[in-house]
Amino acid sequence: VQLQASGGGLVQPGGSLRLSCAASGNIYSVNTMRWYRQAPGKQRALVASVNYASNTTYADSVKGRFTISRDDAKRTMYLQMGSLKPEDTAVYYCNIEVMPGGDYRYLDFWGQGTLVTVSS
Repeated sequence: VQLQASGGGLVQPGGSLRLSCAASGNIYSVNTMRWYRQAPGKQRALVASVNYASNTTYADSVKGRFTISRDDAKRTMYLQMGSLKPEDTAVYYCNIEVMPGGDYRYLDFWGQGTLVTVSS
């Protein structure tokens, strides 16, 4: 199973970006999907999550500005980020709970990270 994150880049304060994370490989089922971020000198922190029923949770710092969603047919998760602030600058990582084919457990898989820089 592999996760491919994309969509990061440089954006001005107040701008928008959409991150994507696509899962591929021997996948039987996908459970909760999450976005984390790690700013320079800080620990990795949970940004948002979406479960199998599309229920979502958000960190207080991004509520009302970010929207997480999933497309199960494409095995892809998205993070629509708006009203971006310099403090949103970080490497964003996707994390997906996957039950590989032939397995009976959900396992955590991580994407490689995509850099988001918010600066004028």
